[in-house]
Amino acid sequence: MSENVLKMRSARAADLPAIVAMLADDPIGANREELREPLPDAYLAAFAAISDDSNQMLAVAERDGVVVGTLQLTFLPGLARKGAWRGQIEAVRVAASARGIGLGTSMFNWSIEECRQRGCDLVQLTSDNARPNAHRFYEALGFVASHAGFKLTL
Repeated sequence: MSENVLKMRSARAADLPAIVAMLADDPIGANREELREPLPDAYLAAFAAISDDSNQMLAVAERDGVVVGTLQLTFLPGLARKGAWRGQIEAVRVAASARGIGLGTSMFNWSIEECRQRGCDLVQLTSDNARPNAHRFYEALGFVASHAGFKLTL
């Protein structure tokens, strides 16, 4: 890693092009995202909704002043597990230029600590079945594939 320390922070609107570029930079995301200038209004509306919700955090990893990673944290209240809060980690991406240097591990360690600070009893995530390398990474971090996830596209 560079001599400058990785900095995790809340995303700003100016970060959106870099975030969308990372979301689009794989075979799955390339078919789901629309990376163009200017960004479609849907991204701006989603950013505003996330920013306005105290149980949402869109975060970026910055190194040497450049956004090199992103993820979204959602803090979910629930009655199950004696009223436990859950931290949900989603949309994790690392820029191609910064892969393989431990950035993902640092981002997850930061995210888990954020969940701990918010009083979460559990941290969970979902991952597309087409991402076996990501699954191995999550398991190496201590996550257990304990549930099957289901989605319904509307």
